[in-house]
Amino acid sequence: MADDLRTQFIRFSVQAGILRFGEFRTKAGRLSPYFFNAGLFNDGASLGRLARFYADTLLAAERAGRVRFDMLFGPAYKGITLASSTAVALAAGGRNVAFAFNRKEAKDHGEGGVLIGAPLAGRVVIVDDVISAGTSVRESVELIRAHGAEPAAVLIALDREERSGDAERIGERSAAQEVEHWYGVPVLSIAGLGDLLDFLGTEEAAGSGVAAHREQVATYRRRYGAGAGP
Repeated sequence: MADDLRTQFIRFSVQAGILRFGEFRTKAGRLSPYFFNAGLFNDGASLGRLARFYADTLLAAERAGRVRFDMLFGPAYKGITLASSTAVALAAGGRNVAFAFNRKEAKDHGEGGVLIGAPLAGRVVIVDDVISAGTSVRESVELIRAHGAEPAAVLIALDREERSGDAERIGERSAAQEVEHWYGVPVLSIAGLGDLLDFLGTEEAAGSGVAAHREQVATYRRRYGAGAGP
């Protein structure tokens, strides 16, 4: 397995305990053998490295012609930290872009409104951790368009690559594919479930003990995966 950006991110997430293995109930009610908790990027060093992964993924997509962007938007709450830290990482690499985020409730004093940061304008990338039901994306797209700007892409850390729905009803498309279908914007991910499975099949994973979880993850993918099995 090539030691590319996706591999580095999976390794980093496993080593930092952000990607955990066991039995976890998802928002859809499914029992998942792994869990990605971006809220555990809770110190300066880990958040800074995560932001660099976001920035590098976005710039690579731009070079490949998948996206053009002018600014970042972080939906409350996790997206606030992710968008602002990604903007810092981009600036450190010589690409200075504006960012904004929203409040959950409108403020009727001080500066007022629901937005904080730069005015929404031009092509806006929505930065979040994962896509589950897509509610956050829908609200972000509506807010961006209401301000006369254009949603350019959704940038997430991990694409679970599983079909939408719940434990009983399974859709045909993944949550990311649903977003692309309904809103016409690309979903960019630092890594996906396929990358995790590839990593779990390496000697490195065997040496650290996490390779023991590969079969459970593969079984989950065969049941719920939006693409081909491993």
